[in-house]
Amino acid sequence: MGNTNPPKPGTLWQRLTSTARIDPEQYSYKISRNRWVSLGYALAGWLYMLRWQKNTRLQAVASAIVFGLALALQVSFTEMAVLILTISMVWMAEFINAAVEAVVNLASPDFHPMAKVAKDVAAAAVLLSAVTSVLIGLLILGPPLLKLVSS
Repeated sequence: MGNTNPPKPGTLWQRLTSTARIDPEQYSYKISRNRWVSLGYALAGWLYMLRWQKNTRLQAVASAIVFGLALALQVSFTEMAVLILTISMVWMAEFINAAVEAVVNLASPDFHPMAKVAKDVAAAAVLLSAVTSVLIGLLILGPPLLKLVSS
């Protein structure tokens, strides 16, 4: 089954560096050379997510609850760092999932089995990160919560 295309000619080095030789300015609609403008695009993307992706709004509430709980339970700096990384992982997975969905919808407006695969795999990445974050949250916040409840 797999890919039946023959390998591309050229040395290994040429094949490994072929992507690096592509000039994005030849293919991009718009490239920002201003870092503040780029930051604005990133914030616009985040606002888009908060407005149109209901899971992102749930993540915002869950993130605030976890941070509030962690502060109230006075978890260590290391545990707080792990929670921040974990929460960021879920946010990034959700953002990448939305980007994949947008690109797939643009490229494949009609149903295509491979478009479904792309969307399902991106959604699976979000699910994996969410389940992982719950487990890490339980490992970090569970013991101090149990101690608080049992006393």
